[in-house]
Amino acid sequence: MPHSSSPKLQWAGKSSEPASPGPLARLVPDAADASVRLVRGDNLHVLETLQLETPGQVTLAYLDPPFLTGKVHHQVTRSRNLATGEMERVTRPAFDDRWTEMTDYLDALAQRVRAIRPLLAAHGSLVVHVDTRTSHYAKVLCDEIFGPECFASEVVWRYRRWPSKTKNFQRMHDVMLRYVKDPDAPARFNQLYEPLAASTLKTWGTKKQLAIVGSSGRRLRSSSTEVESQGTPLGDVWDIGIIAPVAKERTGYPTQKPEALLERWIRACTDPGDLVLDPYVGSGTTLATAARLGRRAIGIDCGAEALTVAAERLRQAGVPFVEQELKRELAKARRPSAEAKQIAS
Repeated sequence: MPHSSSPKLQWAGKSSEPASPGPLARLVPDAADASVRLVRGDNLHVLETLQLETPGQVTLAYLDPPFLTGKVHHQVTRSRNLATGEMERVTRPAFDDRWTEMTDYLDALAQRVRAIRPLLAAHGSLVVHVDTRTSHYAKVLCDEIFGPECFASEVVWRYRRWPSKTKNFQRMHDVMLRYVKDPDAPARFNQLYEPLAASTLKTWGTKKQLAIVGSSGRRLRSSSTEVESQGTPLGDVWDIGIIAPVAKERTGYPTQKPEALLERWIRACTDPGDLVLDPYVGSGTTLATAARLGRRAIGIDCGAEALTVAAERLRQAGVPFVEQELKRELAKARRPSAEAKQIAS
């Protein structure tokens, strides 16, 4: 549990109490046994409802919340004009990332992180994907909710994009914070590997190296074995390209994340059959990747564009899924409700 002595962020009106499971609503149709579920609704209300249905069953919760950009993001659809042969673009609003204050943004994020914690299995992990605007605040919030002893890693996603005009270093990375549910329980983790460096291959080839240690415990030299190396254990800086404009997986949904990025998280933090949760489903990257890797998945969004894009993506991939929504007439209001601002993963 969080340490009371850990630093905390404070602001007027900050929500500090965890969501209380109760008959807020239910998900219809019943699809608790479905491998992939796409849920329409305010993700905070859906998460509270899932606390009754699937407590302690999620192995990986991946959150790609709004980035506090202060603008409306648009879905882009490209098609060729048959008369002129030229490509045309049609844009539609996808999600609104405008906030009155940063504290409103942080409060919304904290409520959802708090609601996810009871859903995680003891061996489960939470990953919060943010950028440099909010990463430091998100770290303190997650330390407060999970406890600093549950912090596992900060992963930097480094990418290349068209440079901007700025009298500063180009911003070319996002930050992903991983927390474990229970620091005393063995967390689900599968070691991933990167290819060996060219210099290593030139010196040692593809065989695993062996350290020769002297009586003092100090490494004297290295030797090679007859065992093939799996590569270099994956570090916490990931070089993965953004989705190219002509890539097959591109949906036109703003801030869509590449499947290669989600594949690393899912392979590292889950086993086949485990349950993956994405409360900001957006274009459906998490659901599509989880299904391809043999995991179960639940995605949540309140945006019509996101749900349409994600559903079509799953259909094109041949992934069976069930669409659900909150049955609100059973809801009992506990707090003023604002629709969650959802974005793509």
